[in-house]
Amino acid sequence: MTGESVFPGESGGAPGPAAPTGTAAVVERAKGALMALTGCSPEAAHEDLLRRAKAAHRTLTEECWIALGTLVPPLSHAAGAATADEEAEGAVLAGLGRALTQVETPPDLARCLVAHLAGPVGADAVLIQRRPPSGEPVPIGYADIDGTRARRWRDVPPPAGTGGAGDRTGRAPRRTENAVWLPVGGTDDAEVVIGVLRERADPFTPRARELLRHVSWLCAGRLRDLGAGQDRTGSSGSSRPPVPAPASLPVDGLFAALPGAVLLLSPLRSPSGDVTDYRVDAATAQGADVLGRDAGDLVGRRLLECWPTAAGDPLWQSWLAVLDTGEPREGEPFARPGPGTDRREPPRYVVRAAPLGDALVVSWLRHDASDRQAQRLPVLQRLGRLGWAVWNLDTHEAAWSDQVHLLLDRDPALGPVAVERLPDLAVPEDGPALGRAVRELLRDGTPFDVPFRVRTTAGLRHLRAVAETVVDTGGRPVEVHGFVQDLTAQRSAELALVESERTMLAQDGVLRAERMLAGRLQHALLPLPRHAVRLAGLRVDVTYLPAESGTHVGGDWFSAVELPDGDALFVVGDVAGHGIDAVATMAQLRFTAKGMIFTGSSLTGALARLNTLLLHSRDTKGTATLVLARYAPRERRLVWAQAGHPPPLLLRRGEPRYLERPFGVLLGATETPVYAEAECRLEPGDRLLFYTDGLVERPGENIQRGLERLARNAAAHHADAPGSLVPLLGSMLEGERRDDVCVLDVRVPGGSA
Repeated sequence: MTGESVFPGESGGAPGPAAPTGTAAVVERAKGALMALTGCSPEAAHEDLLRRAKAAHRTLTEECWIALGTLVPPLSHAAGAATADEEAEGAVLAGLGRALTQVETPPDLARCLVAHLAGPVGADAVLIQRRPPSGEPVPIGYADIDGTRARRWRDVPPPAGTGGAGDRTGRAPRRTENAVWLPVGGTDDAEVVIGVLRERADPFTPRARELLRHVSWLCAGRLRDLGAGQDRTGSSGSSRPPVPAPASLPVDGLFAALPGAVLLLSPLRSPSGDVTDYRVDAATAQGADVLGRDAGDLVGRRLLECWPTAAGDPLWQSWLAVLDTGEPREGEPFARPGPGTDRREPPRYVVRAAPLGDALVVSWLRHDASDRQAQRLPVLQRLGRLGWAVWNLDTHEAAWSDQVHLLLDRDPALGPVAVERLPDLAVPEDGPALGRAVRELLRDGTPFDVPFRVRTTAGLRHLRAVAETVVDTGGRPVEVHGFVQDLTAQRSAELALVESERTMLAQDGVLRAERMLAGRLQHALLPLPRHAVRLAGLRVDVTYLPAESGTHVGGDWFSAVELPDGDALFVVGDVAGHGIDAVATMAQLRFTAKGMIFTGSSLTGALARLNTLLLHSRDTKGTATLVLARYAPRERRLVWAQAGHPPPLLLRRGEPRYLERPFGVLLGATETPVYAEAECRLEPGDRLLFYTDGLVERPGENIQRGLERLARNAAAHHADAPGSLVPLLGSMLEGERRDDVCVLDVRVPGGSA
């Protein structure tokens, strides 16, 4: 069996709206049975069931099923099993008991009784009257079966001599030919009587009168809750004087006129006096909206029916403190989503509770979007480093936000200055421009946006003032609205940027002058031949292309000379770095290499000495790559060595291949280098390419791909005519060149060397 748990949270809350329909029906039937047996109120019946469930460690639903199996309404004093009539009458009382929990006023009760008694006893109308201690009975509730009998039955008096209270014994209702009067509570001095009236003249049967007697017991507790009788102590056993229900308090009209969200709550107490819930006795329309109900549907309900989680909120404890101390209290703001609200930002409320007798008047102050915007405005001003200002031109009053005082470094105790005196706060250099803008604003209504500076204890501050006028219906300016913004950080950044640009321009000029000088020096040290040259029977084309990016020239160089013994010397090198130093190192290496080979040094010996030269030079500490090749025309023998340089590319009969590199490290890398030589026999028609890495390297690409690209393009452009390097270089150097490129194109003629 399932049901809501009474441990620990079910300490008095009625089943909420989300409870299953079957569970709620079982609870209401059990409550109706207890009310029929004892004449207690629905609240007292509910509390009794909760107490039993808690004592037996059962759920409320389990306890209700057990109660329905053990509680038999005493419809008859005869012992023995219940007859079919008794079972039917028990069903009538159970249905009426469930319906009574929804009754909110004596007229509602009259309508409820007519609906439930029309079939069982043939009731056509129900009249509820209150008998004051002196005076005539006062009707407080009336209903008939079809709404047409009001004139006949509305003011029917109780039987003469009974005072409307029934007979003296209290054991049975008094009757006329077609009416039964039920003293509520079954005693002679009952203040409230219920009249059950019908058209036909035959008397009520004893069983019908027995049923009606239990109906009066069933209604006694509800009428007591509605304030219809004198016994207003309730069924809780509390010694506190309860507050009369809405039917007897003139609060409906008052609450209808009240602004905002306001509730009147009466505490419902357990037999021990603890507050287990509150009954909503009155509510404004906005107060009902807070709980997600209509005002007409809310009054008379338990608070926990509409707000099941309220018992666990700090507000609940705050309200208990108000009841105990009699002092009003105000809770902390909290968010509560309501119907139709944006779930992303539910409304926030501040709740204030004040005592009214034994009841509470609870008001809900909503912090709407405008309130939140007002709270965010100071934050926005602080983060944006700005503040607002308003000047009234008629009253000469001014209002500044705190941020304006802070930005102008002005003591708030001194107050704002008039708009005409605003230029006096600026430094002398900026005051005239701001003064002209203010005068044009006041004279012609011309808005202004003017930068100015003020001196503060923190130093010079750059500000911006923006203002416009507000005019009346005649076009006359009556107010000035504006703001002041701190631009110090922005202005400092702008000044730093300007200074940086000046420095960069100056540096760029120096670099361009250096490039021009280095270029002239390079051209002087490395003259380029205008046409192909003949060396040792070979045709040699030379190309040198400087880098297109940057402001420095590089250290690429070449040499192609004929030695005294008739051999040819080919040199291609690349000095690391750019600029004057690279050009100087290039010149040093170029002339030293040729000099050593001219004086008889071997290729590897020359490389070793050049390495020593770089390591011990006081002017440069750089590195360089180099390839040296010596060609003997008689044997067509090419001997070559290299120092960290890409290998030459040989094209023979249109097929490209790179010569196998002998061992050699780049110049300037180590004091103990090792260099070796390699030999190659050239054949007629061979083509040999010496080059620097600018031809094959691209940023972010492996050099092996560049070597493959060179081999592929050289094979595709194998023309033997002069100037054939142009299409090859065009296919290799796509886009911007970031490094110098130097190429020696050596060709062996087709005849004998």
